[in-house]
Parts: sequence; C-alpha cells; structure tokens
Amino acid sequence: MKSNRFKFWILTVVVAISGLSQGLLLPLISIIFEGKGISSGLNGFHATGIYIGVLLVSPFIEAPLHRFGYKPIIIVGGGLVAVALLIFPLWFNLYFWFILRLLIGVGDHMLHFSSQTWIGAMSHPSKRGRNMAIYGLFFSLGFAIGPQLVNLMAINANLPFAISGIMVLVAWGLVWFLRNEFVAESAVIREISFFGSLKRFSGVFRLAWIAMIPPFVYGILETALNATFPIVGLRDGIPQAMVVTIISAFSVGTILFQVPIGILSDRIGRAKVLPIFVGVGATLFFVTAFVSNSILLIVMFFVMGIFLGSMYSLGLSYMTDLTPLELLPAGNILVGMSFSLGSIIGPSATGIMIGLFGNDVFYFVITGLLVVAFLALFFGNARKSSTIV
Repeated sequence: MKSNRFKFWILTVVVAISGLSQGLLLPLISIIFEGKGISSGLNGFHATGIYIGVLLVSPFIEAPLHRFGYKPIIIVGGGLVAVALLIFPLWFNLYFWFILRLLIGVGDHMLHFSSQTWIGAMSHPSKRGRNMAIYGLFFSLGFAIGPQLVNLMAINANLPFAISGIMVLVAWGLVWFLRNEFVAESAVIREISFFGSLKRFSGVFRLAWIAMIPPFVYGILETALNATFPIVGLRDGIPQAMVVTIISAFSVGTILFQVPIGILSDRIGRAKVLPIFVGVGATLFFVTAFVSNSILLIVMFFVMGIFLGSMYSLGLSYMTDLTPLELLPAGNILVGMSFSLGSIIGPSATGIMIGLFGNDVFYFVITGLLVVAFLALFFGNARKSSTIV
C-alpha cells in the first residue's frame, strides 16, 4: 500500500511538471508569433503541432507498453519533452519549432498514457474517480502556473524555455526511483500488435464511445483558451500580464474543485454529472461574450474552470468504468486521441474564425460546441440507460 502511495505521488508530480510545460508553451509561442506579426490562422495551426504528434504516436504506443511496462515509456517520453524544450532557443524558425512541438506531443503522450493507465490500473474502483481527479488536479496546477512563466520574457526571452526544460528534467529523474510494472499482469492480452490494437480500439469504442466526448470537447476548449484567447485578448487591448492571469483563472477554478467533483462523480455517477456541468458551462461561456471588464473576465473564467475543467478526468474515469481491465490501455489511447483531435481543431478553427469574423465569434463558437456536447451526453446516456433496462 505504501509503495502504491509513493508511486501515485511521483506520477502526479511528473504530470504536474508536464502540465506546466504545456501551459507555458501555448500562450508563450502565441504571444511571440503575435508580436512578430504572424497571422492568427497560422498561429493557431502551428499550435496543433503538439497534438498532431500525439495522434501520430497513438496507434503504435500500446504494444511497447505491454512489452516493456509503464516505467520505460515514461522515461523515453519525459526525455523527449525535456530535450525539445531546451533546444527551442537555438533557432527561431517556424518549421523547426513545429518539429519540436511534434516531438513534445509524442513525448507528452507517452508520459501521460503510461502514467494514467498505471494509476487507473492500481486504483480501487471506489477511489478511481478521486485518484483520476487528483491526477487531473496536478496537471491543472502545472497548467495554471505555466502561463505565469511567460512574464519571464521581460528578463530574457529564452528564460521560460530553459526553466520549464530543467523542471521536466527534475521530474524525469524522479521516475527512475519507481519499480517497473506491466499491464494487467493477471489478464491475458490476446494480441500485442498494431492490428491487435486496432481491434481493441474498436472494442473500446463500442463500449465507451460516450466517454470520448468530454476529452474531445476539452481538447478544443483548452487549446482555444491557451492559443487563441491570448490573440483575442491582446487585440481587445488587454495587457499581456492580465491575459495570462485570465487564462490561469480557468485553471485555478479547475484545481480547487476537481477533486470534490471527482468524489461527487464516484457517488452519483459520471453519466449524471457530465451533462449537467457541460450545460452550465455552455451558458457561462455565452454570457462571457458580453463581458469586457478584465476583473469580471477573471471571475467568469474561474467559474467556467469549475464546471468545465474536469471534463478530461471525468471522461477518463467514465471510460475506465465502462471498459474491462485488459482493454484499459486501448481505452486510454482513445481518450488521448479524442483529446488530441479536439486540440488540433481548437486553435485552427478558432484562429481562422476570429480572422474572418472578429474577436467576439470566439465565445460563440465555443458555446455552440458545448451545447452540442451537452445534447450528445444527455441523449447518449439516456439511450444507454434504456438499453440496460
């Protein structure tokens, strides 16, 4: 039990540092590009590099996890992220930076996929929602702190990259203290191959398709907030430091309420919590379109973080509820792919839309997306319930 607790906290610290690097990178590069006069559409597309990397590696990552265990996957992934962050300052070039973002996407997904599968497998079902919420909380904590490091540009433009890279290296070093374990050691894994993985993806999707909706929507929301909102804010005349604070307010709301929401979902069920929270979030986002005061924007983003910031961890827990243990790695890959697909769509679509129709359309696009997600979750859960009955 003590070894599990030690393992759990090491993994949560690692994911917090990973969250910090992601939380820094999106607004930092968006602000750098905006300062250099790069269009919002290209700025948004460039931000998808991380998530394209995730999608590229996703179909091939399950077999190595079964073959080598959790720890080596985290070690390789963390190393890729640290190296990429540290070499950003060497050469400012759009293509070079895009490749580095791809590498960070590959490394981050290896790290997250292995660690969240490890935590899900070792957690008792009665505490799974709580543990996944703590996992998500630490990621959100890092993600909230990350944008604040953007202000270090005032000292040296390369300092944010250097500090985040060093912090990833420190977290990476902690993983070496863990004993390696393997997936579902008591279960029989039928095929550990690319085509075997595709079959398991199909099996998971049939069982848990509805659990993929929250990560997909959260991917759009998170990257739109961190990559497109800085452009919207700066063009609306909001100072850079205030833009960063508004973004962080969303993460703070997530951090403070993620664990209570995870515990609530354990008690009353993810199927009930998700549509309610997404519906409230859609209403709040619509109202925010008519807010111009920076202080009120901080408050609104904080409250939206409460209702929308747990979508990924709730979706992950919901998938784990619906999926047998031997299919859990494939389920985690599908959750990651859903999030990444949303993350690719988010900055590209919102960046193009604000370029065509102006800043205010940002809020209405996100509101429409959340309304569609609410309807899918509400009617999808109703259909599942009627099928069970």
